[in-house]
Amino acid sequence: MDFLIWFGKRLLALVPTFIGITIISFSVMHMAPGEPMSLQADFNPKMTPEMRQRLRAQYGLDKPLYVQYGKWLKGLVQLDLGRSFSPDRRKVWDKIKERLPVTILINVLSMILIILVAVPLGVWAAVRQNSLFDQVTTVLVFIAYAAPAFWVALLLMLYFGIELNWLPVSGLHTLMGYERMDAWHKVLDWGKHLILPVFVSAIGGLAGFSRYTRSSMLEVLRQDFITTARAKGLPERTVIYRHALRNALLPLITILGLSIPGLIGGSVIFESIFAIPGVGQLMWSAVMARDYPVLMGNLVIVAVMTLLGNLLADMGYAAADPRIRTGIREEE
Repeated sequence: MDFLIWFGKRLLALVPTFIGITIISFSVMHMAPGEPMSLQADFNPKMTPEMRQRLRAQYGLDKPLYVQYGKWLKGLVQLDLGRSFSPDRRKVWDKIKERLPVTILINVLSMILIILVAVPLGVWAAVRQNSLFDQVTTVLVFIAYAAPAFWVALLLMLYFGIELNWLPVSGLHTLMGYERMDAWHKVLDWGKHLILPVFVSAIGGLAGFSRYTRSSMLEVLRQDFITTARAKGLPERTVIYRHALRNALLPLITILGLSIPGLIGGSVIFESIFAIPGVGQLMWSAVMARDYPVLMGNLVIVAVMTLLGNLLADMGYAAADPRIRTGIREEE
């Protein structure tokens, strides 16, 4: 019960933070040079100032900024993100929801890959500190962390897609004959198309997360309770994975929670390179077209994921560390 009350308070505290994020994003977006009608008006020799003003009124840009924000916020409360400024005038949510599953799928697979590889890698590097394994992985990890994602993507496309012709380099499925495939072959086809995007999406997080794991493990392994556990004659595997790793994961929970929106933001790069119709590609197109409603819709999703990621990190802390749960009860 105490935990539920704490959770409710934390959830309510996210509301003013979310409103502040939307105000700043809305203001900065409208301060940027250019307007949505620029693509229609600037290259049209017949465009008169009166016609330009009518376009501004059509988009609602003739109103003061606070009025535009109030109208957008009112729609958001009603779960209406508005309509796109693009010629099709589709609802923003309709555009996002048809692309969101692809982006979520790729980022979930990336997160699973990061956890499955980075945590064991960091633990082994910490246990074998200053060994050849630790030195080699340190060099490789820093190279992976420093390499630009777009450069890595192009190299992988060139080698695995063009030189070896093992993997496709664009899209989500084969263009010719995909409809005639059975369900199993469709899954395999999707899998082949997702290997490179998932790897490119995960490589930066994998490198950083393994370093965080190593540093956290080294700090825990120097604690007195680890020395005591070893003095009691406990097996080294029990000391490492049952006592040390559980405590080392506490700071990693926060990093993992806050890395979720970063993966969504990073999807702009690999979705554009691999021609994947996801939210990142949609956001990039909206930036180029000054499509404010679509941009705000995407920013709302990223903001919500950031706040929820932070909340989930706090909940993970409370679940993993009894001292946090005791503090919650004392707070109540």
